[in-house]
Amino acid sequence: MSTEASAIPQFKEISSPDPVLEIHDLTKRFPGVLANDHISFEVRAGETHGLLGENGAGKSTLAECIFGYYKPDSGSFKLNGNAVSFDNPTDALHAGIGMVHQHFSLIESFTVLENVLLGYRPSSEGLKSSNVEARFTQLLEVYGVHIDIDARVSQLSVGELQWVEILKALIYDVDLLILDEPTAVLTPQETDRLFQALERMLSEGVSIILITHKLREVMEVTDRVTVLRRGKLVGTVNTEDVTMTDLSRMMVGREIETLCRSNQVVNGDPVLEVQGLRALNDRGQLKLKNVNFTVSEGEILGLAGVSGNGQKELFEVLVGVRRGEKGEIIFDGKNITGTLPNARISFGIGYIPDDRQRTGLVGGFSIGENLILGRQWEPIFRRGLFTSQDSINKFAKESIAAFEIDSPSHHRLVRQLSGGNQQKVIIARETSKSLRLLLANQPTRGLDVGAIEYVTRKLLELRDSGVGILLASEDLEELMNLSDRIAVIFKGEIVDIIPCADANIIEIGLLMSGAKSGSQ
Repeated sequence: MSTEASAIPQFKEISSPDPVLEIHDLTKRFPGVLANDHISFEVRAGETHGLLGENGAGKSTLAECIFGYYKPDSGSFKLNGNAVSFDNPTDALHAGIGMVHQHFSLIESFTVLENVLLGYRPSSEGLKSSNVEARFTQLLEVYGVHIDIDARVSQLSVGELQWVEILKALIYDVDLLILDEPTAVLTPQETDRLFQALERMLSEGVSIILITHKLREVMEVTDRVTVLRRGKLVGTVNTEDVTMTDLSRMMVGREIETLCRSNQVVNGDPVLEVQGLRALNDRGQLKLKNVNFTVSEGEILGLAGVSGNGQKELFEVLVGVRRGEKGEIIFDGKNITGTLPNARISFGIGYIPDDRQRTGLVGGFSIGENLILGRQWEPIFRRGLFTSQDSINKFAKESIAAFEIDSPSHHRLVRQLSGGNQQKVIIARETSKSLRLLLANQPTRGLDVGAIEYVTRKLLELRDSGVGILLASEDLEELMNLSDRIAVIFKGEIVDIIPCADANIIEIGLLMSGAKSGSQ
């Protein structure tokens, strides 16, 4: 097999006698964007078909055309050999197609059960409303998911939200299930449970389209893979015939560089000192318990832990949007425990939240408006009492170029961007100012290999310039590659802090599960 970046692995295509879905020359345009350019492929009955590509390659748009959310501009598709055309997702659901969307479609003020019932239509689903609660509770038990169905959605972690979306889709009987980045916010353990669920569904005759950026997942669970690049079809391959390197080349058209921290010893002054920190969660329960750690200049301190062990609350206390019950936060030698978020921004603290949709961006604002969120009162963006549109436009254009944000205009709504480009908007906003400390919670979550390479490079550049970084990630390999030390959090406590030179993934994994270390 050729090692050239442009080489595409090939296999002899064998036409399936029973494709469940056939797509022919599907094209979808948006203003200034050709999202899908004459895409053709098929999904065979009983297979898991991967749909792979960089952020913005057109995967989600293609899936939403199949599900009836968008109307294709041209092309057609068949379901079980019959030509179909859907006016809306309800039509697709009735035809036997279900979809779990990349971005959550839950109402935060409603409970979990209320959200499940919201999408229920008794006249067509064949499931009595009185049984919906029992069916959903049963699914929680079958797949080992622990969620309070009476809790409000606003109180759930990102991982819990994803499971609600997945299990909502499993309530209904479908022939084809489309999963758009279902593991982007799941822990490894939750991902394993999901894949067990997929195996069960396959055994019951359901075909699956799995959209993901995670090449290991593709290799593990798919039968075939269709790769898109910039809206065009690159090819469809048998998974067993390719390697992760092959798929990576197909996605981005070049080799991906693996970036790691330098081996220099960190000996800078402390930029952040957290002492005896305690905090409650949204339900009034103690979530952080006597948390202590330090981040130095030019250091990346990795934070490892299974989702839901206090990472969210820790970052929110540090950035000032959640009140600590006890303890102190020392920044550059000054106690900032009681200061407001805007003050902390002015001190030189940047923040990349774990959920770009809910807390990182305003979807209905333009790229330019999102790029100055939190900075709109700075003199550079003002003209008297009003914002200076000329200054904002200039800054936005420069940021789009410098951070390689793929958009025809800075006036485009940020919700219209791919996940990777949305993340670049946040990174541009948070790092285009004078920084002393960056709080980065899951900065590569849901990103493709090219976007991960980009984010990683930015983090290392900041570290090398003397910025202290607190980096939380559920990808242990990422933490091992980038961090100088790793702090492990379990049930709201830092159970150990280990220099990366002395750490290994097995030890970190054991600590994440509650095992005690003898190193302290």
